[in-house]
Amino acid sequence: MLYTIATSPFKCDFPAILRLITNNDAVLLMQDGVVAAIAHSKYLAELQNSGAQIYALDVDINARGLQKKISDNVSIITYQGFVTLTEAHKQHFAL
Repeated sequence: MLYTIATSPFKCDFPAILRLITNNDAVLLMQDGVVAAIAHSKYLAELQNSGAQIYALDVDINARGLQKKISDNVSIITYQGFVTLTEAHKQHFAL
């Protein structure tokens, strides 16, 4: 399943979201959700512990000035990459 997280981890029930995600899933952080991709953050560590593949949308990272703060363990993708993810995952859950 593809999970798209558009809400900042500071403004949602992040632990509840984590309970849904498995190691077979992909997580795309977008809009304010890219905050969870900041290197060494507890939110990124929790996402990594889920075993899911973690992606972040480049335009949202750039819009928030976070280019130098994103972890190297997060794959930064374009809108074309977003399309590829949606094609690869039959189910999608937006948060």
